[in-house]
Parts: sequence; structure tokens; C-alpha cells
Amino acid sequence: MELSKSEIKRYNRHIIMPEIGLEGQLKLKNAKVLVIGAGGLGCPVLQYLAAAGVGTIGICDFDFVDESNLQRQILFGTSDIGKSKAKIAGQKLQEQNPYIKFNVHDFKLDKSNALELFAQYDIIVDGSDNFPTRFLVNDACVITGKPLVFGAIYKFEGQVSVFNYQEGPSYRCLVPEQPDSSEMLSCSQIGVIGVLPGIIGAYQASEVIKIITGVGKVLNGKLLMIDTLGVSHSVIEFKRNEKTANITELSEYGNFCTDEFPEINQISADELKAKLAAKEDLFIVDIREPELFKQAHIHESVNYQIPDILDKPDLIPKDKTVVLVCQSGNNSMAVIDFLTEKHNYTNVYNLENGFNAWL
Repeated sequence: MELSKSEIKRYNRHIIMPEIGLEGQLKLKNAKVLVIGAGGLGCPVLQYLAAAGVGTIGICDFDFVDESNLQRQILFGTSDIGKSKAKIAGQKLQEQNPYIKFNVHDFKLDKSNALELFAQYDIIVDGSDNFPTRFLVNDACVITGKPLVFGAIYKFEGQVSVFNYQEGPSYRCLVPEQPDSSEMLSCSQIGVIGVLPGIIGAYQASEVIKIITGVGKVLNGKLLMIDTLGVSHSVIEFKRNEKTANITELSEYGNFCTDEFPEINQISADELKAKLAAKEDLFIVDIREPELFKQAHIHESVNYQIPDILDKPDLIPKDKTVVLVCQSGNNSMAVIDFLTEKHNYTNVYNLENGFNAWL
């Protein structure tokens, strides 16, 4: 596969650098990279990889654009609210670079599809914001033999590393066990400064380019930690642990990355509408951010925050049918799992596909 005259002109600033040159740019064109998540981290990763000329880019995300995303997910605009992130990202990135092939995977990543999907790509980039997905992505990368470029963000702080690269450590060498559901708080519950995903995502894209072209030092066995509030950068080194690195099969990862939730009661938007019309005695709890709740909500609902429920589970009554509502149905399932496992609730239902479905 060769570069056209237009591509040579487009990528001129790469090609004139001896570290990359024409050979390196051809490597980028022939590479296939899968990005998990088209959110805060995924947006800058996708934009920079597309601009750099990575020939085939996969976009895996099942979520829809929400107004609260626009503070940091710079690939989207107001007119995209309510639309599929993966599809909109693919369309906009195609306009950014028509020479790239974009594969849109607008479904939820889970243990039933991860291995087959990862096998189609050379490098996997994790732009997720929850532990179940991170562990699923890591294990699938180990099994399929794919390097994993990792990024994580928290308020003003971010982390970047590369796992499973040239027999280096995996994510489990750094974090051996998955935390339980009560610890699974994402940016939607704790907040994040809008520029941070751009900084961390740019570092992730840089690691991908270095892996493909073979230039520079890769963050293999190293964790880069960035504190934007304190203006500090630090790197810690960690080694491969054979006891945790050798994954041979996928396991169970929790509610954020599987379509099967046999232990959790579900109710569809249509069913909820019918029950409300029939004046059934329901206690509806909306666990989205107060700003989103004020903009639009189910009329009969109350607004509780996830940390409040975790600290005071008795906010949720046991003598009524309770329906939990979040934006897409994922956070509410994690809360229901917590209430069921830790406090023996049996009367709590999840609004399937969340407020998106209700809209």
C-alpha cells in the first residue's frame, strides 16, 4: 500500500522528520487501531490518530451524546445531542481525513464479542471510564496478543501507560483485582476538568504512533501520572507479574460491560409509562447529575446522587416498587447491584437503557 501525492502533501510534517519519514508514514497507513470509547479520552485519541494517517480506525461505543458530554468531548456539538457517539464520530472523522477507513462498532463491548473484535486490529486503545471495561479490555488484549494503550482521568489528574507490549506487564500487574461495584464511580459522578481528557488522550495517541513507527521510548512497564492542578509529572515503574499477567480466558466483569444481568430487575420505558398511567405506586429515583435532572426528568421522580445512596442506602424504601434511572442504564445497574448484594434489596428495578430510552 503506497501513499498518494495528496497523502504525501497532507502528512508532510511527519515525512520530513527523519524519525518517521516515508517509511514510518506507510506504517501508519497500514496500521489498524481500535479505540474503546468515543468519550472524553476517545475523542482526542480518534482525532489525532485520524490526522496522523492511521489507515484503519475502529470506534467502539454504544452510548449517545449527552449535553453534559460537550464540556470535554470536543468531537461533538449541540446538534449531536441524542445521537450515537460512534456513528457521529465516524462521520466527522471521515470529513477530517477521507483517506482513513473508519469501522463503526456501535454496540456494547462484552465478553461475547471482545476477542473477535480485537483480533481484527493491531493495537487497542482503552478510553473507558470504569473498572469492568478496563479489566475486560486488558484480558482480551492478553488473550489476543495485542498491545494496550491505557488512559485514565480523575478530576485534575490523569494516567497513561502501555500494557501487554513486547512481553511487558499487563494492567493486572498494576491493578491485580477489580474493585467492587461500590467503588465504580465515573466522571459523571465525580467530575473532571474539561481539558484533562485532551491532555491524556493526546499522550495515548502519541504512544500509539510510537508503537506503530518504532520510534522513541514507549511507556512499557511505566505509569505516567499527570497532575494539572499541581503542575507535576511523574513516572513510576512496575514489573510483569506472571501470576496476574497470564490470562487464558475471559471471566465475569460486572454490570458495565455485559448485556446479561439475570440478577437485576429491568423495566422498559414503555412498561414504566403504562404503570404511571395506571397510577401504580412507584418510587422513581433519578441518579443523574442535578443539572441534567433540572433540564429534563420523569415528572414523578426524585433526584438522589450515587454517593448519597452508597452512604445512606435507606434513602431507598423497601416497601415500594423502586425504579432507578440514569442516562443510559449502566450506572443505575451498578447501584442496584450494590443495593442487592450489600443490603438485600429485592424491590428495585432498572430503567432499561435509561433516560435515553424514556426520551
